[in-house]
Amino acid sequence: MDVAEWILVAILSLTLFVFLIIGIVLMVKLLGLTDEAKKVVIKSQDIAGNASDVVANVKGLTSVGGTVEMFVEKYINPKLKAKVKERKEDGGEKRK
Repeated sequence: MDVAEWILVAILSLTLFVFLIIGIVLMVKLLGLTDEAKKVVIKSQDIAGNASDVVANVKGLTSVGGTVEMFVEKYINPKLKAKVKERKEDGGEKRK
């Protein structure tokens, strides 16, 4: 072989070697990127689940039934429980 042929073979083999190293590094980085993407997907699923819970809560508060239920639980039930307790203590007699 001529010297020119040796130089061309050396240049080509060096170029192929560089591309091989770059390809291996790129594959390793892409594998790391897929792991990060998997974490992002899992986190977004958690966020979507929490958002649906929030929507359900807001829906309950903005609907008439939800508002009435909240009002009854917060204000009427404690007063009713107090009246029932008073009646039990009095033996069932009505107070004036």
